[in-house]
Amino acid sequence: MLRNTLINGVRGIKPILCGGQSLRCLATAENSKLTTIEVDDKSGIATLSMNLPPVNTLTMDLMHDLIDSINQIESNKSRGLILTSSNDKVFSAGLDLNELLNPEVDRLRLFWTRFQDLWLALHLCGIPTAAAINGHAPAAGCVLATACEYRVMLPNLFIGIHATRFSFVISKWMMNSYQSVLPRRIVERALNQGKLFPTQEALDVGLIDEVSCSKEEALAKCATFIGTFEKANPLARTLTKRMCREPDVRDLLNDRAGDLKECVDYVTTPLFQEGLCAHLEGLKKRK
Repeated sequence: MLRNTLINGVRGIKPILCGGQSLRCLATAENSKLTTIEVDDKSGIATLSMNLPPVNTLTMDLMHDLIDSINQIESNKSRGLILTSSNDKVFSAGLDLNELLNPEVDRLRLFWTRFQDLWLALHLCGIPTAAAINGHAPAAGCVLATACEYRVMLPNLFIGIHATRFSFVISKWMMNSYQSVLPRRIVERALNQGKLFPTQEALDVGLIDEVSCSKEEALAKCATFIGTFEKANPLARTLTKRMCREPDVRDLLNDRAGDLKECVDYVTTPLFQEGLCAHLEGLKKRK
């Protein structure tokens, strides 16, 4: 069933890589402001950059544009996708916490559903994916990075899911994404501590794969990783990747409504709201 569905989908895809300049931009009215896509015609690799100042907070609009961009890159038969940031200090600061503060329930449902959609789009993307982490990647920024197959990070940054610091209890699928990269023992301790890993420690434990001195070097290392699949049949690779990752997504796909209800029920509790208010006040004092 899975194989037949994927095969039918791939047959309908038409390539766009057909010559022209070596590096060109793809943009639509929907994604030209918050995300940019550059395709290297020589390698066939698309670089997807988040572009929402100041810190690429995952707002409703940015998540919408990221999903559209991922789908566009995948359907245009690019050979790989590199996710990065146009900001030289922050990869992504994570979810827009203002959406969780005293939320209107219907909007919260839409917000969380979009986050689910974004993770599924990136985690199950049929082409090779890599993250060039050129800035800090806390919380959902780390979730995006772990959804990719390879991670290259610049020095003196931090990455991790520190949700317990602002009283948030993550969904099981977010934990699964983390645990697909790190051993369970490290994940359990890090999640409970709200730990953020400095670059070198992230490399030591395996949260990232390489360290680079510059964004350009990080992009090049990501491209080298994607190039390691050039001898693999694209369809067979896609099928194999999705079968490998099926356990990570099973719980979410089987009960998205349940995950959504748990999120809404918890976010609207006084416990979480008080913790979030204290966290946001702390952030204001740091500025």
